[in-house]
Amino acid sequence: MSKIDFLKQAKELFPYTQAMRRDFHKHPELGFKEVRTGGIVAKELETLGLEVTKGVGKTGVVGYLEGAKPGPTILLRFDMDALPITEDTGAEYTSTNPGVMHACGHDGHTAIGLTVAKMLHAQRDEIAGSIKFCFQPSEEGLNGEEVSGNLMMMRDGVLDGPKVEKTLSLHLWNDKPLGWINVAKGPVMAGAESFIINLTGKGGHGAAPDTTVDPIVASAHIITALQTIASRNVPPLQSTVISVTSIRSGTTFNVIPQTAELLGTIRTFDLEVRKLVLERFEQVVRNVAEAMGCKVEIEIKQVTPAVVNNEEVTISVFNSAQAVFPAAQIETDNFLTMGAEDMGWMQEKVDGCYFFIGSANNEKNLNYNHHHPKFDFDEQALISGSALMANAAMDLLK
Repeated sequence: MSKIDFLKQAKELFPYTQAMRRDFHKHPELGFKEVRTGGIVAKELETLGLEVTKGVGKTGVVGYLEGAKPGPTILLRFDMDALPITEDTGAEYTSTNPGVMHACGHDGHTAIGLTVAKMLHAQRDEIAGSIKFCFQPSEEGLNGEEVSGNLMMMRDGVLDGPKVEKTLSLHLWNDKPLGWINVAKGPVMAGAESFIINLTGKGGHGAAPDTTVDPIVASAHIITALQTIASRNVPPLQSTVISVTSIRSGTTFNVIPQTAELLGTIRTFDLEVRKLVLERFEQVVRNVAEAMGCKVEIEIKQVTPAVVNNEEVTISVFNSAQAVFPAAQIETDNFLTMGAEDMGWMQEKVDGCYFFIGSANNEKNLNYNHHHPKFDFDEQALISGSALMANAAMDLLK
């Protein structure tokens, strides 16, 4: 295990980490628009003397640190993008970009990444191998592109030249208190699909529904029928979520519309369950639409596979966590969340570990869930995340 006191270093660097986090929070940028954020990241990495590549995956940034000794290459991933949410925290560092907010903690992840780069650069003479600091755009969605930031960076060769052998990534987690840490092998975050259902019926007068084919009624029956997939097709000890999150149809109170559009998401962990759910989804939607007299078009797009932690890498990270936080109760139970993470693409190709750092503080009212307009976290979690990521990287290279 690493003998370097990264926790002490992270505490000493906290003013820097906090300042970076608050600056990113004050100036949030949506996916594939992280121009200011990426520019600051690149400048900070260049100041350290790292080899920096910009524009990886459109707006991503990669910093390359080569150690003094030969060894493998690992990649540390930090996401940079914000969400289309109007902030309601009242914080002194509240968003100055109307309708855009860091409501998931990615501002903290980026600040942690820069802090870890500082700490590991200072230890470059002790590093056996090399480290890619991967600052990723657009984790939160496709944002008008064909794929999300993780897969786009992979297509731009982030795992090559030199070839990445292991990955590490983390998430500040506001559902759990400060001091909580989870490092678990196996699946930890769900795979996600997005879907669009387009229904075409026959419009007409709202007072003469018998002369129409109502796509709104068909939508209601489809939404209800889809819920039977989880309750009646998927084994009770397995998991799936099917959520219709948007219905677009109609223009006024007395007109039955011609069309309706349903948007939503499917979440699964297991590949066989995913296959079953996708098959039943098509069957249910098409058959119910036909029974209601509507024509239907279905588009399903894979957003990301599930995030599955490799056992060997996870054990290494767990040992690192015990070394950094000897008094902490570090959880190793499968911390399953139906939230999705596009780090699943990388961990499909390269063994990795995605771990969680508790960041809530009830006494300070810093306990709102991710993606909430009042979301904010206890910044002391930045110290924990920085220390563990740095220590885990050094240990993994050994």
